[in-house]
Amino acid sequence: MTLIQRYLFRQISLPVVAACAALAGIGVLSQSLDQLEVIVERGQSVWVMVKLTLLALPQLLAVILPIGLFIGALIALTRLQREQEMTAAFAGGMTRWQVIAPAARLALLGAILALFINLFMLPWAQHEVRRQAFAIRTDLAALLVEEGQFVQGPNGLTVYVQQIEQSGLLVNLFVYLVDGDEVTTWNAGEARFGRDATGQPILTMIDGSAQRYSSNGVLETLSFQRYDFSLAPFADVAETIRYKPSDLYLRQLLNPSPRVLESAGSRGELLAEAHSRLSSPLYVLVAMAMALAAILGGAFSRSGYSWRIAKAAGFFLLARVIGYGLVAASAWNGWMNVLQYVAPLVALGIAMRVLFRALKPRRSRLQPVVRRLKARFA
Repeated sequence: MTLIQRYLFRQISLPVVAACAALAGIGVLSQSLDQLEVIVERGQSVWVMVKLTLLALPQLLAVILPIGLFIGALIALTRLQREQEMTAAFAGGMTRWQVIAPAARLALLGAILALFINLFMLPWAQHEVRRQAFAIRTDLAALLVEEGQFVQGPNGLTVYVQQIEQSGLLVNLFVYLVDGDEVTTWNAGEARFGRDATGQPILTMIDGSAQRYSSNGVLETLSFQRYDFSLAPFADVAETIRYKPSDLYLRQLLNPSPRVLESAGSRGELLAEAHSRLSSPLYVLVAMAMALAAILGGAFSRSGYSWRIAKAAGFFLLARVIGYGLVAASAWNGWMNVLQYVAPLVALGIAMRVLFRALKPRRSRLQPVVRRLKARFA
């Protein structure tokens, strides 16, 4: 790139990065508010909420990258055009292709980044989200313990905890177990969840006692300093992790195994998701092309480019909505997968046509006739 092209690249890339970062920040804030339920209702730590929020970032970036690039490019190009820096570049002998080359390079880098996110980061993050959500749903400690409440667990187990400290220590624990006709209760000053040597979950109670009635109806009491109460009979989880098409890698979408087809969806849905992963980066190019067409696709205007920007934004939104609609329709009509590539390419072609139309302005066919009539009746 020449010196002026590097300058234009910097001037365009900085607003684009800022716009993407701002949209990503808004998305992360929204996700973090949604994840507060994990702490409030599921008893998980703040780190789990942060982890789930960060794992949602690749999915957010896949959606906001074209939008952020469109907004940032419009901001940068509008400023460059109003300050007549574009006009100076053209006056210096640069062709239109040379002027838009930095923006095209930035759009190409954005498309490559979007493709990398779709093929690698997104499925990895979604896999981790599913595993973390499954672990939260099946977390026996979160299911059995709620501060100040009697919680009824499976197989006749009831647990009460007066206080739960940040370290996970349970203070003043009460356990009530009904096993057929036999009833046993435990109480302990402190307790903590853990696992034994075989990896089975246990509840370690410290400084407590156990009570139950013997077969003769005599109350038996046992005091202990430490007692490991096995939770294995209550931790039998038959549920398995179920993945969605958006959670799978490209190879799994294109060549799904019978197990994937049984749990994730039909072959048509998986194929539509695969083509969506490959075609959606094209909308990054469409976003930049429409931003360029809005600013450079017409004459210079000191009053602003509000109407042209509004039209470009409307066309870009329409193209993106059509793209999402084609993904849904392709799940049931396999031949429509081709349209997932055709739609953004058509939008890109229209934007480029508008961008270069200003070089060859159209002349009305009636203009010579009108001139002759004026000359005859003058």
